[in-house]
Amino acid sequence: MSLVWFEELIHLLVLFFEFVGGLLIIYGGIVATAKVLLLEIAKKSYSYNRIRLELTGKIVFGLEFLIAADILATIISPSQEELIMLAVVVIIRTILGYFLEKEAKEFQIE
Repeated sequence: MSLVWFEELIHLLVLFFEFVGGLLIIYGGIVATAKVLLLEIAKKSYSYNRIRLELTGKIVFGLEFLIAADILATIISPSQEELIMLAVVVIIRTILGYFLEKEAKEFQIE
């Protein structure tokens, strides 16, 4: 009975981290879109590589929040199926984050 408040707190934190992660990715996409439009229409002094680098950073940061949310969600219901699903999701997101960061570093060199 006393763990009900703990589960509710974890659930709220999961929702918060999912919201923040999604918001970061959406924000990064909107900013990148605006910069591309400014680059194409207004001929502003942005470069595609810089825009891509900034978007990649937002996506990777957002994925880290989503991974944190998945880990917290597993605390509430740690069944074997949930643990396997968490492992798969974390592996996929980690690999995606790794390759996005690798791509970002390559653009920094250029």
